[in-house]
This record gives sequence, C-alpha cells and structure tokens, in this order.
Amino acid sequence: MNILLTGGAGFIGRWVAKRLLADGHRVWILDDLSNGREANLAEFRDHGGLAAFIQGSILDEPLLSRLFSENRFDICYHLGASINVQDSIDDPRTTFNNDTVGTFYVLEQCRKYNVKVVFMSTCMVYDRCADETGITELHPTKPASPYAGAKIGAENMVLSYYHAYGLPTVVIRPFNTYGPFQKTGGEGGVVAIFLKNKLAGKTLNIYGDGTQTRDLLYVEDCARFVVEAGYSDAVNGEIVNAGLGRDISVNDLAKLIVGDESRIVHVEHIHPQSEIQKLLCNSAKADRMLGWKPEVSLEEGIRRTEEWIRSTDLI
Repeated sequence: MNILLTGGAGFIGRWVAKRLLADGHRVWILDDLSNGREANLAEFRDHGGLAAFIQGSILDEPLLSRLFSENRFDICYHLGASINVQDSIDDPRTTFNNDTVGTFYVLEQCRKYNVKVVFMSTCMVYDRCADETGITELHPTKPASPYAGAKIGAENMVLSYYHAYGLPTVVIRPFNTYGPFQKTGGEGGVVAIFLKNKLAGKTLNIYGDGTQTRDLLYVEDCARFVVEAGYSDAVNGEIVNAGLGRDISVNDLAKLIVGDESRIVHVEHIHPQSEIQKLLCNSAKADRMLGWKPEVSLEEGIRRTEEWIRSTDLI
C-alpha cells in the first residue's frame, strides 16, 4: 500500500515506520521536526520502501493537497502532534492548532481521496482509573490540560468523518509509551529520563508524592498496535485502547530503575492540576477486535531501553 505517516520522525513514529517498511509498504513521512528528529530515520534512509521524507507541517494545506493528489495514499497514520502537557498549558494556541486544526486539514484531504485515517490520541484524555479492572474505552474523559482538550476535539472530528461521510477512521489511545529513541531530556518520558539520570549518576526527581501510577507500554508493542489498527476494517468508527494492563507508581518505578532509594528525590509538581492519579489500561477491546496483546514486560522493556541509552551518546 501507499501510506502517509505524519509525525514519522518522532519516537513512536519511527517505530511505526519500521514496521510498515518491514511489511512491504511504500511510506511517505511528513514531519516538521518540532519534536521528531531526522536522525531517528537514519536506519531507513536507503530502504527502498521509504518513498520520501518531507520536512513540513500538517498546517500547510497546499503541501498536504500536493502530497495527496500526487500519491494516492491507502492509509494515513496521523501521529503528528504537539505532545507536551506543560507546553500546552503555557501555550495552548500552538497545541490546539497542531492537534485539532492540523487534524482537520488532514481529514479534509483523506475525505477528498477516501484515505483511511488512523488517529493517534492519548490516555491523557481519561479521568483517573477507579479500580483494578482498568480503563476501557467507555471510561469518562476529563480534559485536564489543553493537550487533552485538543486531542478530544480532534477525536470527535475524526469520528464525525466516519459517521457523516463513511470515511474509514479509527481513534487509538495508547497508554504511556516508552522505549529506545524516546528523548531523555525534560520533554521525554519518565522511563527514559530516569534511566538517563541513573546512568549519569544523577538523582531521579519525582514530581509530587510519586504515588501517581502509570501503565507503561513498550514502544514496539505500541507500534504493532498502531499498524494493525490501520490494517483492520473491524475497528473503523471505533476508539481502541492499548496498554500493558499493569500500572506502577512513579515511586516504585524509580526504585525498580535505580535500586538505591537515596538517589530518589521528590520535587514540586510542575502541573499538579493536570496530573492523573491512576492510569491502568484495559485492552480487552484491542484483543477482541485486533488480536493484539502486549508482548514485552515492563522489566524487559526497561532492560532494552537502558541498553539502548548506554549504546548512544545520550548519557
């Protein structure tokens, strides 16, 4: 198939690209590099299936129009977005434009050429988990940050194109994804930041009291989920979760990573108003409709991620 992947130079995007290329598709990657890095795609530079890397924005309608008219895509995996919660609080306009308006521009091109849309949303749209059965797709949403609000707005537009126009679309909500190629700086994920600080001999700083929990999904499991959602007609018009099905407190995660509790420090939370106290995914729908289950345990995923950070110059 001919596939457009927005945000393909990002952390999850590069793993989705790897899987699509391995499956034999022709892939066009569009990324403005505001969060992604062209270096993430170095492995695929000479791959015959990588049709093009285009540095450009989903807000550039003439660019989108040209891409869609010239290439007749079968699927658009739409991962391009502003993803930082604090940035969305500081500058909601940029997040809204990228995540909601940009998604509308992508949808319009997909409607014109009848291209299936796989829209990458986030577990951050949910209210806190109430019990150990986990968060299903019917769980209440709570836009506690402009990032979550922009994603919910975009989700509703994506689903409206399914109902109003019969356009094949699916909304996917992966839980907290981590693994190789995730940034290890302040805008990175908690696992990557903790591992980098561990290896650099620094303290592991935890925002707030550290009792908040996360369901941590290894990135290759996430990429497999993303890709399969595009291949399946069964999930068209649906919202589908993916997670490990196990949550861990940030305190326990820090202990698992560093071992030495004297290296763990609690600091003032930067956005306590947008904190979700408990995140635990129920992926039964993904299992039922896609045959998808996570394969990599948290311990194994952390080991692989630490190995990758050691092998780079990120320490």
